[in-house]
Amino acid sequence: MSGPVFVLKCSELEAGKVRKVDINGNLVAVYNLSGTFYATQDGCTHAAASLSEGEIVDDECIACPVHDGTFHIPSGQPMSFPCEVAIRTYKVIEQDGDVLVDLDQEADAAADAI
Repeated sequence: MSGPVFVLKCSELEAGKVRKVDINGNLVAVYNLSGTFYATQDGCTHAAASLSEGEIVDDECIACPVHDGTFHIPSGQPMSFPCEVAIRTYKVIEQDGDVLVDLDQEADAAADAI
């Protein structure tokens, strides 16, 4: 890739919501958790499902719409069965009201979880 890519305006995604975006053929789920934005791979690591179609639970987890397993959004770590493999996270940059995602860097919380 080539660094951060614009995905949406901060005002386009309300708090507590998730949206799927396509970044050069990579499907990414972008989340607004109380005004802080995060991005993960959109595909669940357990089953063929789009995480952006799931629900945000416990303020910082995404529940897969197929089997209700959950992942911690900031770190990508699996939180409940049947999810056992972490999802990929991406660095998000908020700049001048825009949300940018860098597919070449993982989120800080994911790096700290290793």
